[in-house]
Amino acid sequence: MLKRIIGRAQQDAHLPGEDWLDVQLLAEVEVSSEDPGHPIDSALLPQSGSGWRAAQPGRQVIRLLFTTPQHLRRIWLMFEESKIERTQEYVLHWSSGGGQSFHEIVRQQWNFSPQGATRETEDHRVELSGVAILELIIVPDTSEKPAFASLAQLRLA
Repeated sequence: MLKRIIGRAQQDAHLPGEDWLDVQLLAEVEVSSEDPGHPIDSALLPQSGSGWRAAQPGRQVIRLLFTTPQHLRRIWLMFEESKIERTQEYVLHWSSGGGQSFHEIVRQQWNFSPQGATRETEDHRVELSGVAILELIIVPDTSEKPAFASLAQLRLA
């Protein structure tokens, strides 16, 4: 019998055999704000940096506008917060048109705590055809305290 133990370190966006979409070639990106030291490219391109971070606190939007509609099977997200305790909410939406109507994929909250829960990884298996726009809305702190949204990685297949 062949057997292999897979740990959490292997359960990330670099799983072998996954055909991740090259977002750089397939979409334009809109962001509501961006810290110059943490551009959106750092979250969308494999092994390209420390992830994206907003330039200002509060609700943020990351929108991917595909040049040709895409079929999505997987949306993989990773968020990290090691400094402050906060409850973050994110919402994923998609549109097959020019953004006149959006369909919610998921709405989720996560409690970050420097003493333990510093990383949230979500692997959403979907069957979406004709995706023209994918939108990620991040509310960094649901208690409305000033907090900066960030996104370590976003991968699509």
